[in-house]
Amino acid sequence: MMTHQKAYITTPIYYVNDVAHIGHAYTTIIADTLARYFRMVGRDTYFLTGTDEHGQKIEQSAQLKGKETKAYADEISATFRELWDDFGISYDKFIRTTDEEHKQGVQKAFNIMFANGDIYKDTYKGHYCISCEAFFPKTQLVDDEFCPECGKATTVVEEESYFFRLSKYGQRLLDYYDQHPDAILPKSKRNEVIRFIEGGLSDLSITRTSFDWGVKLPQEINDPKHVMYVWLDALMNYVTALGYGSDEAHMEYWPATVQLIGKDILRFHAIYWPAFLMSLELPLPKHIAAHGWWTRNGEKMSKSKGNVIKPKEVADAYGLDNFRYFMLREVPFGGDGDFSQKALIDRINSDLGNDLGNLLNRLIGMSGKYFEGNVSSHNVETFYAQEFHEVKANIASLESYLSDIMLHRYLEELWRPLSIANRAIDKYQPWNLMKEGKEEEAMALNGLIANILTQVAIMLYPIMPQITQKIAFALGFEINNASWQKYIVEGRLLNDFIIEKIPPLFPRIEEQLLSDPTPQEPQKESKKEAKPKENAQAQGIALIGIDQFFQTSLKIGTVVSGEEVPKSNKLLLLQVDIGEAIPRQIVAGIKEWYSLEELIGTQVCVVANLKPAKLMGLKSEGMLLAAKDGEGLCMIRPEKPKAVGTSIS
Repeated sequence: MMTHQKAYITTPIYYVNDVAHIGHAYTTIIADTLARYFRMVGRDTYFLTGTDEHGQKIEQSAQLKGKETKAYADEISATFRELWDDFGISYDKFIRTTDEEHKQGVQKAFNIMFANGDIYKDTYKGHYCISCEAFFPKTQLVDDEFCPECGKATTVVEEESYFFRLSKYGQRLLDYYDQHPDAILPKSKRNEVIRFIEGGLSDLSITRTSFDWGVKLPQEINDPKHVMYVWLDALMNYVTALGYGSDEAHMEYWPATVQLIGKDILRFHAIYWPAFLMSLELPLPKHIAAHGWWTRNGEKMSKSKGNVIKPKEVADAYGLDNFRYFMLREVPFGGDGDFSQKALIDRINSDLGNDLGNLLNRLIGMSGKYFEGNVSSHNVETFYAQEFHEVKANIASLESYLSDIMLHRYLEELWRPLSIANRAIDKYQPWNLMKEGKEEEAMALNGLIANILTQVAIMLYPIMPQITQKIAFALGFEINNASWQKYIVEGRLLNDFIIEKIPPLFPRIEEQLLSDPTPQEPQKESKKEAKPKENAQAQGIALIGIDQFFQTSLKIGTVVSGEEVPKSNKLLLLQVDIGEAIPRQIVAGIKEWYSLEELIGTQVCVVANLKPAKLMGLKSEGMLLAAKDGEGLCMIRPEKPKAVGTSIS
């Protein structure tokens, strides 16, 4: 991902049937992080976001609100742009599918596909979901009627349509993904796409006659009753934004470096979009990266529950950079995440306040008390070579995590230098060094801390651009390509400087700053409330004593390696370190919900005293704790990192 000098980052264009929510913010913050990083390291970067404004669903939403369709689209599109501007999102272009240049580009693409023999006219009959703007075969419907994606009722539609010969590109797609194993990230999603293609691709209906709100077919086709299907229209934005079909001023940025999407639109982006590009003889994007969904306090968000998270309210209450850090650190990319104020507050108080903010405070305090604010890097490598080179090696490893869009691991690893710095203060005790007359060692320790903070601030800048500039100001430098080259690439040390006293970056938060949705009150029983034992028995729960509970040994473990179990769609073979001489081998039936990339290096809860069992001939020496409901399965994990082997009680 880092080999090309130009970088092109895209978000999906957001559908204007509703206002922006936390999922939109998550995608856009990731894209902004990548764009800021690429610019910092000197790459010529173009960052695209925007809105998708055509289709029957938009037309109907406008009618329900009594508004003209374009005026309604203008209104909602503006809310997205205003939010990204408020968030300081560093996009280069905000595209709208109602832009005339976009329409020209889509019509050009249609003409080329038609001329290539990839588009033909026929009649289509099928179950159509207006909400998803997609047809589904009857075999995929729920109860022969409801959409398998959103659960809403489908309607049987029969109409004349133009079709794209998607079936023609099945083998070419399989060959491409075989030759480019990291084209889809996380890599676990690649298998999902390949299985879908191997199941056989049907030709794709790409026009509609039942509504009018869309891009008309080119004049050369001379069929004015048709408008283009929203997915053909929408997907083309990634190249029309660069001028395809108009002035083509920025087509030099194509192919895209990273195209960020939600996992619900993976099929459109990893099958339809590459096939369209093949038909147009355009290169395919380097990486399509699909992230998971967000819940709130363990529940799916919905308007009816009143628990939809408004990103600006959270950012205003807790700080935009803090919100950005939480979103990228809390959940492995590709997995689903849960938003809770408690988790956000814990991240701010612990990771940001204790580890980062307090380290800067300690440096300011020590420098002021012992050296009148002066900080010197002389003798850092003389007295603290081990710590300095350990940090340097750690910083050098970070780019690989960014390449695979493993931003949670990027941040996890970036926090190791902070631990090294805080441990160094505790180990070498500058107050004692001063008492013993070892001023050079004490000053060198200050220099070590300042240089660690410098490197961390530079690498943290793409995620927390405002906070890190405050750290840089305190340390007397600016974050830009020159400082990245000087302190990260060349590994040079800070010149002598006088530290600036700045207010604490992360004041401790003691209580929630936003109101959570009020949970529905349980129905009152007409009879006298049952005793706890009777309630438990009524639910089929067998009560046990505390002694029985403690017969189960539960321990914290770290997944150190793993592999897929051949011929199994459910099992993963994991090696889990629980503090013993060698890791435990555990066979876990979680493959449908977790990939190896999401698990390795993360902590889990292990039942450690189960009798060994065999699953598909493989020995399993424990069990991982997880919870499963109608929404799927999630692992039970420690809220904060704990030493392996720590008992759970």
